[in-house]
Amino acid sequence: MAGSLAFDEYGRPFIIIRDQERKSRLTGIEAHKSHILAAKTVAGVLKSSLGPKGLDKMMVGPDGDVTITNDGATILKQMDVDHQIAKLMVQLSQSQDDEIGDGTTGVVVLAGALLEHAEKLLDRGIHPIRIADGYEMAAKVAFEHLSTISETFKTDPKNKEPLIQLAMTTLGSKIVNRCHRQMAEIAVDAILAVADFDKKDVNFELIKVEGKVGGKMEDTMLVKGVIVDKDFSHPQMPKEVKDAKIAILTCPFEPPKPKTKHGLEIKSVEDYHKLREYEVKKFDTMVQQVKDAGANLVICQWGFDDEANHLLLQRKLPAVRWVGGPEIELIAIATGGRIVPRFEELTKEKLGKAGIVRELDFGTTKDKMLVIEKCANSKAVTIFIRGGNKMIIEEGKRSIHDALCVIRNLVSDDRIVYGGGAPEISCSLAVAEAANKVSTLEQYAMRSFAEALESIPLALAENSGSSPIHTLADIKSRQLKEKNPRLGIDCLFKDTNDMKDQHVIETLSSKRAQIMLAVQLTKMILKIDDVRGGERMQGYPGMM
Repeated sequence: MAGSLAFDEYGRPFIIIRDQERKSRLTGIEAHKSHILAAKTVAGVLKSSLGPKGLDKMMVGPDGDVTITNDGATILKQMDVDHQIAKLMVQLSQSQDDEIGDGTTGVVVLAGALLEHAEKLLDRGIHPIRIADGYEMAAKVAFEHLSTISETFKTDPKNKEPLIQLAMTTLGSKIVNRCHRQMAEIAVDAILAVADFDKKDVNFELIKVEGKVGGKMEDTMLVKGVIVDKDFSHPQMPKEVKDAKIAILTCPFEPPKPKTKHGLEIKSVEDYHKLREYEVKKFDTMVQQVKDAGANLVICQWGFDDEANHLLLQRKLPAVRWVGGPEIELIAIATGGRIVPRFEELTKEKLGKAGIVRELDFGTTKDKMLVIEKCANSKAVTIFIRGGNKMIIEEGKRSIHDALCVIRNLVSDDRIVYGGGAPEISCSLAVAEAANKVSTLEQYAMRSFAEALESIPLALAENSGSSPIHTLADIKSRQLKEKNPRLGIDCLFKDTNDMKDQHVIETLSSKRAQIMLAVQLTKMILKIDDVRGGERMQGYPGMM
C-alpha cells in the first residue's frame, strides 16, 4: 500500500503517503565527494583549452548549430549540465566573464584544483570548515603578495605599443592569432577612441562589433563611425552622400491612421481620388518638411510606403529604412543628432552630421551595408570582422570582446602582473612560506592552496607539450634562487622564461578576481554536507 489511513483529533481521516524511498539523499562525506567529483569533471573539460597552445572545443547545439571556441565561459554556457555543483562552476566562469572579461578558463581550473586538494584533506579527517578557513587565510596572503609583485603600467594614448602587447597576450590563445597583431591594434584603437582617461572609464556602448561572412580575417577593420546592415531604400538612389545632414526619424513615411479600429467607406470614384490626393499631399508634406530642415539623408526606424519611396527618389532625398532601435541610438550618438518622433518637430538643430555615408558591396553577393564615417562625435566606433564562415566570425567577436575588456580594465586600474603561470608560482611559494608560520590546523589547508595554485602552470606546460612536473620544478627553484617573480612557463618556446621579455602581460584585477571568485565558490561547496532531492537526483553522485 502506498499510504496508511490516520485520524486527527477531530476524527477527520487523512492518508499518510510513504514516498521517502523515492527521494534520494546524500549526507556527510558522500555529499562532499559527489560535489568535488562534479567540479573536477568540469575543470578537466576546460584544462586542455588553457593557454596559447590550448585546444579548441566544438559544441553542437540541439538544432545542429556548431560553435568552435576555447573561451571558458562560452564552452560552459553551451554545455548541457544537470549536476547542481557543475552549474555553480558554469556561473563562476560567467561571473569572471562579466566582471573582468578574460581568465574564464583559469578560474574554473583553479576552483577544480582547490576542491581536488580539499578532498585529500577531508580523507585525512580535517573538518571542511577548517579547510575553508585555511583557504581564506591563504587567499589573503596571495592577494597581498600579488600587490607586491605587480607593476604600474602607464596608459598613454600616444604610446600604444605596451597596450598592443597586452591585447596580444589575451588574443594569443584565440583562433584569431593568425592576424594576431592586427586584431590587437584594432582593439587598442577602439578603446582609445572612446576611453575617458579623466574618469578612467570606457563606455562599451560606443563600440559596436559587426561581422559579415566572406573575405579573409585580415580584411577586419576599425571604422571611426557606424556600420549598419542596411542599404538605401531605392536601388537608384546615390551610393554615396558627402557632408551628410541626417534626419533620424522614428515616425514612418505613411499616411496617418487612427489609433483605434476604424472603417472607411469609399462609395464613389471621386471619394477614391480624394483619398489618393490626400495621401499624395501627406507624403509631399512629409518629404518637404524633411527638405526644409536641410536634411540630405533620412534614416528611419520604420518602413516606407512605395509611394513615399518613389517621392523621396524624385526629390533627390536618399533614405534608409528599417534601422533597428540600438543602431538608431548609436547613429544619433555618433552624428550628434536627435531622434525625432514626429515630422513637425524636425529642425535644423536636430540633424546629425557625418562627413560621408557610403554603401559597401561584398564580392559577388548582393549584400550591402552602409558606413557612416567622419562623424561629428568621433567617439562611436565599429569593429567590422570578416571571416570564411559564421563560426570564425562569432569566435572573432568573442576574442575581440576579451581584448577590449582587458584594455578597459587597464584603463581603470593600471597595475599589471606577468602571465605564463608566473604569478601563480610566486603566490604558491609565498603561501607555502606563510603556512609554516601558522600553528593551527589551517596550515594544512594553506599548503593545499599553494599546491592548487600550481595547477595553472602545470596545465600550461602540459598543453604546450612540455613535461609538466619537470618544467614546474625548474621554474619554482629558479624563482626562489633568482628572486624573480616574472619567471613563468615558456609556452611558445622563445628560450626565455622571463615573461617581461616575452611581453606576456595580465591585469592585476583579473588575477585577483580569479583567486577571490575561486575561493568563494570552494568555501560555499565545502559547507554543503546534505543534499535532498526528488527522483531527478538519481545518478547525482556521478555527473551530467
